[in-house]
Amino acid sequence: MKKYASILLNKYLIAVVFVLVWIVFFDDTDLFTQRKRLEELRQLEQKEDYFKKQTEIAKQELSDIKTSKETLEKFARERYFMKKKGEDVFIIQNEKN
Repeated sequence: MKKYASILLNKYLIAVVFVLVWIVFFDDTDLFTQRKRLEELRQLEQKEDYFKKQTEIAKQELSDIKTSKETLEKFARERYFMKKKGEDVFIIQNEKN
């Protein structure tokens, strides 16, 4: 019994246990905070991928608009509801429940 007591009361063992507990639970970079930050990082990476795809789509649309007059007209009519002289524009919206 004295052998186990001397091991448990060893100052180095106590110091190591204290440091491990501090790192795991109380430090600014504890395990729980690291897990939360990794999840945030994954979400930001997904958003980055989404915005890169949207940027590529926008660049392609811009290229099409610059090269073709028909595409420019189609873009203006669909996005900004522009019309030619003497035309009427009807906007039909679907109601979502």
